[in-house]
Amino acid sequence: MMNIADKKIEGVSIIKLKQIADHRGKVMHMLRKDAPHFVDFGEVYFSMVNPGVIKGWKQHKIMQQNFAVPSGAIKIVLFDDRCDSATKGVVQEIVLGEEESLYKLLIIPPNIWYGFKGIALMPSIIVNCSTIPHDPQESLSLEITSEKIPYIWN
Repeated sequence: MMNIADKKIEGVSIIKLKQIADHRGKVMHMLRKDAPHFVDFGEVYFSMVNPGVIKGWKQHKIMQQNFAVPSGAIKIVLFDDRCDSATKGVVQEIVLGEEESLYKLLIIPPNIWYGFKGIALMPSIIVNCSTIPHDPQESLSLEITSEKIPYIWN
């Protein structure tokens, strides 16, 4: 039933991010306007998810999402139902977090469904540097238990 991808969904990018740490703390890079994968700036916002809580499903028609998790950790699930996509029907799981090995930029193109679950022992913070300002008219939502998306959250 679930087609969990060994490969990424078409158009989705995962880019390792740099952290500079010393005895005082660290700097965590996310996105620069001179990066080759930068598209546009709409707004930056933070979403907090408590341990074990699932948020989703959401799909944006125009907005590209640029996610990073500077605090905690999440499992994010993507589903591609785009008619013209080579990966139509594919589900992809990705773990993002503050640990150096998990600290990455996840670029989600428009028309990909996504949901995420807090998997740290503390609340997790997701930063989104979106390509357009939030507009409730350009997004769709589904209940997390929707049968439209072939994924069962554990």
